[in-house]
Formats: sequence, structure tokens, C-alpha cells
Amino acid sequence: MNTTRRDFLASGIVSVGTGEVMNHADTNFTDSCKCLDYGRSFICNSASFNRVRFWIESRTLLFDDQTGTQTVFYQCGSCKSEHTFARENLLMQDNYDFMPIYGGEDMLILRRHVDARDRYREVRKVKDVWGEPDMKLHYAKNPESLKNFDSIRDITSTETPLVAQTEITNEQTGLRCLMEYPVKTMNISIDKRIWQVDTGPIAFPDLTQRFDPPVSSIRLAYAVFNALDFCDFVIEQPTAVMRDEQEVCQVYHYSNPVSFRSKNRVLAATPT
Repeated sequence: MNTTRRDFLASGIVSVGTGEVMNHADTNFTDSCKCLDYGRSFICNSASFNRVRFWIESRTLLFDDQTGTQTVFYQCGSCKSEHTFARENLLMQDNYDFMPIYGGEDMLILRRHVDARDRYREVRKVKDVWGEPDMKLHYAKNPESLKNFDSIRDITSTETPLVAQTEITNEQTGLRCLMEYPVKTMNISIDKRIWQVDTGPIAFPDLTQRFDPPVSSIRLAYAVFNALDFCDFVIEQPTAVMRDEQEVCQVYHYSNPVSFRSKNRVLAATPT
């Protein structure tokens, strides 16, 4: 796949939503901003057999402008497949990465084995997995939008958490989303006076169609940007492992980078 950034920017294939209603023609986010404190935001579950707590790693707000509806997705941190509460041999032999993504009444569970398998994606009702969840959401105190190199450079040199927000819109389907995620890696070039976010995984929705339930639209991705008007993504998908020009197997891997017009914001997110 040799599609250039220009090809994807022109196609306008994908769109994602935001917690603030914005006109796609606008060049800037609204002045008010709000983001999670990702160091203190968790989902606590209520099942007696396992009141498991998950850390919220990112969230995505999906807006359907045709119906006026909104869905919020909470992507939780990954863990490993385990024999929970066993006396010994706590990890499964055929081990896989396990990740839940909450979206309204439904949950997407991802199980990534060493090879691509049909059971990778499973959608279930939230209440049927670990009972009703208790969303322990905390918000950053007076987050500041960083709009130039100097402010991003200076904050990056401190211990202040950074949070990014990326909005994408699909004008054909009327779907929008706002992806919000803590910035785990921020690159700073003093010589070139440029910064670059490189972070993931995040919950990336397919905005080319409506999914039922909406959480079925989610795929994992990494986001990279160094400007406020576009973002590059590498999306997890079945990817061929090649040897001597022959396909050995398929794995779930972040591959085939793509680029989209977007509205990006970098926030200095002082913990509460």
C-alpha cells in the first residue's frame, strides 16, 4: 500500500467525533477545553466473582450528526490472559493480549494471539461480563492548550502530563469523533524548532458507515502528528508475515500508515 498523505487527505475517508460540537469549516477548536486526568481515571466493575478495575488508556467521543446521538468509548489498558485466582500457573500457556473497550451498553473485547485468529474481536453486553461498571472519571485541572513550539518545548521539559485531542470528520456519512489520549512520547527538536507526538494505542473508529452496536466500529491505532491540521495513523489489522516472498502467516499488527485531515490540540493537563 503506497498511498501518499496527499491521497488520503484528499479522500476524506474517515471521521471521528468530539465532546464539543464543532463546525468542520472552523480552523480552531473552541477556546474551552476539558480532558481526563489519565493518572486517576478507572473503570471499577461490580461482579462478585471478580470486581476487576481497569485503567482508562484513551477515550473517543463519536457523534452522529444525522441522528444527534453521541457514544463515548473508553479503551482500557491491555493485560495478559490468565487463570484468575488459581493456586498456580496463573498465566495461560497459549497466551494472548487482552483488552476491553467500553461503549455505552456494549463492550468490545480484543484477544491478540501470536497469530491472527477469528476470536480476536468479541462484542458483548457490558453487564454480562463483570456486572455494571462504576466509571471513576477525574478531569485535569484547568488544562492549557499549547499552541506554539515554545510552549510545547517548555512544558515537555517538566513533569506536567500532556494530553492530545484529535478530531476527524467524515462529511459523507455525517459522523465525527474526538480521540483523546495521554501523550506518552513527545519528540522535541531544538535545532529545527519542531515537536512531534507519537502515542498509542487509541480507540480509532471507522466512520465510513454506521455500526450496530457503535463499539464494533473501533480499531486500535497509533497517532503521530507535528502540526494542528493533520494526523498520521498506523492501524492494527491482519498483516502478512512474509519470508522469501511467501506468506508464512497472518498476525494482528500496526501496519499500512494512513493520513487524515484533522484538528489537533496538545494540552498541558495538570493533575487534580
